[in-house]
Amino acid sequence: MASALSDTRTTVTVVGGGAWGTALAAHCARMGHDTYLWAMEKEVVDAVNKQHENTVFLKGLPLPESLKATNDIEFAIKHAELVLTVVPTPFLFKSLSNIKDLLTEKHVIISCTKGILNDTLETPDDIIKRALPEKLHSRLAFLSGPSFAAEVTKGIPTAVTIASKNIQLAQHVQELLSTNRFRCYRTDDVVGVELAGALKNVLAIACGISDGVGFGNNGRAALITRGLDEITRLAVASGANPLTLAGLAGVGDIVLTCCGDLSRNRTVGLRLGKGEKLEDIVSSLGATAEGVLTSRSAYHFAKKMGIDCAVIEGIYRVVNEGADPVEVVATTMSRPLRAEVDEKVAAAKF
Repeated sequence: MASALSDTRTTVTVVGGGAWGTALAAHCARMGHDTYLWAMEKEVVDAVNKQHENTVFLKGLPLPESLKATNDIEFAIKHAELVLTVVPTPFLFKSLSNIKDLLTEKHVIISCTKGILNDTLETPDDIIKRALPEKLHSRLAFLSGPSFAAEVTKGIPTAVTIASKNIQLAQHVQELLSTNRFRCYRTDDVVGVELAGALKNVLAIACGISDGVGFGNNGRAALITRGLDEITRLAVASGANPLTLAGLAGVGDIVLTCCGDLSRNRTVGLRLGKGEKLEDIVSSLGATAEGVLTSRSAYHFAKKMGIDCAVIEGIYRVVNEGADPVEVVATTMSRPLRAEVDEKVAAAKF
């Protein structure tokens, strides 16, 4: 059993009954926090309360008996100090709009969503600030880092990053969520954490495709390294600290999702590389693979920023235009030669 690093106990509501939301709720309940998991699906609520298992999204993993699930969002929000939102990016604005009148300045809102909205190119930070009144903006924090849901549920050692412009709030969240099995670091670089968390999913699809077509360890290592370079250049151009991309939200999450067999995004790429159709892959997953949607927004975001991103463009073409991965790689490898380190990143002051 993991032991908390602080004796402070609080009330927690996790909004979103998927695998990641369930894992975070299980972690909070194990810490001794009074924890509620709000889920839209009645079968999830019934399974968590009666069988102590999310038989829909996290089958086979026992949950703490103290964890309570509910369909009553008003009850769940009003009884919480910490509200963790674990909702896919396309549904985040609507979900928050539905609860904004229930939220007060006593609440701490922790976004655990990763992605970039296709229509507006907004990250969760932007979406949340658009959905919630300004008085709540100083109550926002963002959780990211290398953390498979199944392993967090099992209590396997994990380290994540808590980002907030309000660094005192980040420290407060850090103290409330850290145990000797779940260590939280803090940063004020919300932009870097948000972009790294979104774009690493696109890179994971690329690595899966590379493995699927048999490009081997050399190919995967090249993709991870050059993909990290693209993510870093996009983040720095958006105002991020380049060191954030070398941390848990950057390199940590990239290594996990690009190499780990539990990665849904890598699985999508692996099956694409073996010749399966995208629609068949997505329909059979039973869970969200954020990189599929983010591949489109990442491509348009790079175009908007005026930054050449060959890996992101290649994945966009494969996922959205049905391009042949082998041909895309050949084209990418044949581009004009250039310096490895971008001058703007090298000269960034932090």
